[in-house]
Amino acid sequence: MPSFDIVSQIDPQEVDNAVNNVVKEVETRYDFRGVNTEISFNKKVNAVNIVTGDDMKIKAVRDMLITHFTRRKVDPRVLDFGKVEPTSNGQLKQEVKLKEGIDKDTAKKIVKMIKATKIKVQAAIQDEQVRVTGKKLDDLQEVITLIREADLEMPFQYVNMKK
Repeated sequence: MPSFDIVSQIDPQEVDNAVNNVVKEVETRYDFRGVNTEISFNKKVNAVNIVTGDDMKIKAVRDMLITHFTRRKVDPRVLDFGKVEPTSNGQLKQEVKLKEGIDKDTAKKIVKMIKATKIKVQAAIQDEQVRVTGKKLDDLQEVITLIREADLEMPFQYVNMKK
């Protein structure tokens, strides 16, 4: 029976490239001259750490991150901006977590949406992904279109299409 998986993944290499591009842009921008700004990507915890001078600079770095993620074809909806906190030396820091995997609530919403359409497919939650199985490929493609048009605050990829 044909099937595919709905997943939410990010390419760590593309994220690293986007962060490096932001670091290069910060080094060349005039408004960041004389301000100690650190931007680092921690692959182990899937987070970007920002340390800079003031609130305006934090907003500028946030905008640059969104821009460079879009350029590298990484959906900026994976960025989960934490709250801005002061550091001991008078600067501000912010942790930006990268959302990966489909949480249980979102997976349940997806399954409920699929069942509500009465398309002849089965949807099953498997860890951080949803597997959709059906008899016809057209039904599976209809489900992909449904998920793409749904306003869920996550980017999804459709992998392991088996015929």
